[in-house]
Amino acid sequence: MVTLLHALAPEEGYNLTPLPSVRILRSNRALARTPVLYDPGIVIVLQGCKRGYFGDRVYVYDEHHYLAVSVPVPFSMETDATPERPLLALYLHLDFALAAELAAQLDRASTSVRMQPPQSMMSTPMDAAMQQSVLRFLEAMHRPLEASVLGPGLLRELYFRVLTGPQGDSMREALAMRGQFGKIGRSLRLIHARYAQPLDVTTLAEEAGMSVPSFHSHFKAITQVSPMQYVKSTRLHQARLLMVRQELTAEAASHAVGYASPSQFSREFKRLFGATPAAEARRMRESFAIPSAFADAVYVSSH
Repeated sequence: MVTLLHALAPEEGYNLTPLPSVRILRSNRALARTPVLYDPGIVIVLQGCKRGYFGDRVYVYDEHHYLAVSVPVPFSMETDATPERPLLALYLHLDFALAAELAAQLDRASTSVRMQPPQSMMSTPMDAAMQQSVLRFLEAMHRPLEASVLGPGLLRELYFRVLTGPQGDSMREALAMRGQFGKIGRSLRLIHARYAQPLDVTTLAEEAGMSVPSFHSHFKAITQVSPMQYVKSTRLHQARLLMVRQELTAEAASHAVGYASPSQFSREFKRLFGATPAAEARRMRESFAIPSAFADAVYVSSH
C-alpha cells in the first residue's frame, strides 16, 4: 500500500485522485503542533504518524489506526515524517449523499442498540478487513478504467467499514441529525454557511432548538470550545485559505470572513497560528500543495 501511495502522491501536500472526494497527503517533514479544522471525513495513514490534540485527549492515527471525524471540530495536530520516510495518508472528504444513503441502509438492517454516546472524532484500529478494502481501492486508483468503473463502489466499501466500525454510530448520528449530536450539528452547519455574517449564541441556539444554557453546554461538550470561539476559529481558518488559494491580502481576507477591524483580525490570527497573516500564507504556499476546495464542500476546513 505504501508503494502504491508513493506513486500516487509525487508532490508534498494534497495530491488529487480520479475520485473528487479523495486526496492523498504527502509530507516530507515533521510538522510542529498547529491548529487545524477538519471537515467530516476519514484520514487513513499508511506511513508516518499524526497526533491530534482535542480537549484533554490525544488521538494517534498512524499505520495501525485511522481517524474518523463526525462533525467539524477545531483541534491541534502534529506530524512525524522525514524525507526518507514521508507521511503518506488517504484523506476521504465525506460524500454526504453516499454516506447518508449507506447509513440509512445500515440502520434499516441493524438491530443493535447504541450503547456509547457519539463522539466528534475517534482513532480506530485498522483491522484486516479495512486493510484489504484500502488495498483494493489503491490498486484501482492506479488503473484509469478501474478507477472510473470500480472506484465509486470501492469507496462505498471503505465507507461501509467505517460506518460499521467503532466510530460508525457517531457518524450515523451526525448524518441523520439525531439527538443532541444532531441538534449541535445543525448549528455547526449554520456557522459554516454564515461565518461572514453577524452570529450570536441566541441565533445558534434557536437553530439547534435548544435553550441558550443547554446549547452552550452541549456545544462545548462536542467541540471543546465555546460557540463564539468556534465562530472565530472558522473565520480565521477560512481567511487563511482565501489568502493561499485566492492570494487575497490580509485586509481583504479579514473583511471577507466578517471582521470589521483588520488590526483585530491580525491580532487574533497571530494568536491562533503563531505568525502574521502574510507570513503564514507565504509558508503554506511555499511548503504545501493545497488544491482548490471540494466542489460540494459544506464546511470550512484548514485544507
